Amino acid sequence: MSELKIQTPVEDFDWEAYEKGTVVGDKSREEVMKNYDKTLTTAKENEVTTGIVKSISKREVRVDIGMKSDAIIPVSEFRYNPDLKVGDEVEVFIDALEDKNGQLRLSHKKACQTRSWDRVNQALENDEIIKGYVKSRTKGGMIVDIFGIEAFLPGSQIDVRPIRDYDVYVDKTMEFKVVKINNEFKNVVVSHKALIEAELEQQKKEIISKLEKGQVLEGKVKNITPYGVFVDLGGVDGLVHITDLSWGRVSDPHEVVELDQDIKVVILDFDNEKKRIALGLKQLLPHPWDALSADIKVGDHIKGKVVVMADYGAFVEVQPGVEGLIHVSEMSWSQHLRSAQDFLKVGDEVEAVVLTLDRDERKMSLGIKQLKNDPWDNIEEKFAIGSRHTAKVRNFTNFGVFVEVEEGVDGLIHISDLSWTKKIKHPSEFTSVGNDIEVQVLEIDKGNRRLSLGHKQLEENPWDALEDQFSVGTIHQGKIVELVDKGAVIALEEGVEGFATPRHLAKEDGSQAQLGETLDFKVIEFNKDSRRIILSHARIAEDAIKGEARAKAPKKQARKEEEAAAPSIEKTTLGDLSALQALKEQLAKEGK
Repeated sequence: MSELKIQTPVEDFDWEAYEKGTVVGDKSREEVMKNYDKTLTTAKENEVTTGIVKSISKREVRVDIGMKSDAIIPVSEFRYNPDLKVGDEVEVFIDALEDKNGQLRLSHKKACQTRSWDRVNQALENDEIIKGYVKSRTKGGMIVDIFGIEAFLPGSQIDVRPIRDYDVYVDKTMEFKVVKINNEFKNVVVSHKALIEAELEQQKKEIISKLEKGQVLEGKVKNITPYGVFVDLGGVDGLVHITDLSWGRVSDPHEVVELDQDIKVVILDFDNEKKRIALGLKQLLPHPWDALSADIKVGDHIKGKVVVMADYGAFVEVQPGVEGLIHVSEMSWSQHLRSAQDFLKVGDEVEAVVLTLDRDERKMSLGIKQLKNDPWDNIEEKFAIGSRHTAKVRNFTNFGVFVEVEEGVDGLIHISDLSWTKKIKHPSEFTSVGNDIEVQVLEIDKGNRRLSLGHKQLEENPWDALEDQFSVGTIHQGKIVELVDKGAVIALEEGVEGFATPRHLAKEDGSQAQLGETLDFKVIEFNKDSRRIILSHARIAEDAIKGEARAKAPKKQARKEEEAAAPSIEKTTLGDLSALQALKEQLAKEGK
């Protein structure tokens, strides 16, 4: 037990002043308090300061920052530091100097976050390399702990090589660069790739400076895309385009190479400025055209497989890497150009005739229509003049109908040879594309590979018989079926049409005949050669009036003669009377 020390009381202590609070020892209370306040920290709210750990319990940590009182902080905020002990200095964030209970409120967690954001912003500004802990995988990348802040590491920023397994990076501490900060949303983006690229950039310059066209290098397949393969040449990447993978057609680069496969490539071209290197794989193999049999010549039959289709033709592979083109015009003797897909499709095994062969240019054209006889070779026999056939309507023009009698044999039906009786303005009024139509061969033009055909010639010319039926002066009932600027088209019996000018459409009451009316018409002209009938409705009334006039003409003439003769008789009678009177008087005198 320690010895109890007895203090000797101060003899001259002023108890009265002490009770009044004016003197404490040799100093006044105000002076003592002033000196005490100087020992306190002049901290401000929302700032980070340093404090001393005074005590630690299971739930709380008491921290002194030099204020009048200590602050209590939950021990959970120090869980990252299991070795925390009394006397350690820790950073704290001042939430409030005095809360509603008059207590100092501090936060160690907020202090760490504030300091972390300052350090992250500093790292971005100074382009620093910092360390971070990869916590977990997330959509599109990884979550990294940087100074206690969760940052996002995009998958594209992990490595210069495409990453196929992200999980191998979880729970690893790696070096990063801060590439983007959004202070408003508290987002941080970091990159590990940026560190590698800086090193590779210098390597690329050294490697590219030593490259030469035609140089053969070894590399590893780094990435496979639909348009080609990227190859790592030891720090610099080159591209083997899909067309340079094989002499044959390649639809998918996976058919030729695999990821991480070691391959040999040849440098085709490179660009020092853009750091682009074009590589070739097929160029290391002999060209298939060099192995093409020397016995193959124009006119030979050759077999192959359709590998590519286009509207203009089909490419046929006759042996690996050697292709020939069958143009659509060489697929059928028909002159009606159609899409090549109407004849062939990819994968078809075909036999064709070699039409052209250029070994220097490595080009070959093929044909399949040549496997059949040209239908025009014996055209006069099969389609003799006057023979009748069934044709397919293919196209229209203003002057006629183009038809196909059989594949490769076309003909034209002139619009004037469609019908004996109907006035046809456009062939579409008579038939439709795709319809069958009966025709008769009128002429053969072998040089231009075309027949002149007729449809109306299948029937006798009805105009020979119509000449008597529709002779001039005959009257027929007709219906106005069309009105045009110069008159109207009238449908008559026997399917015949006539024409009347506006003057001949006048009715007795002075009105004009309208579309759809059925009236009597008189034939005023009939021309068999031009198949024309001119009609008049007005002429019927006019002729009737003239007929009445002619009927009345004899009576009027007799009346006129009587009127002319009457005065003459009257004068003669009076004269005769006067003469007789004179004669009578003379005879009387002589008798006396």
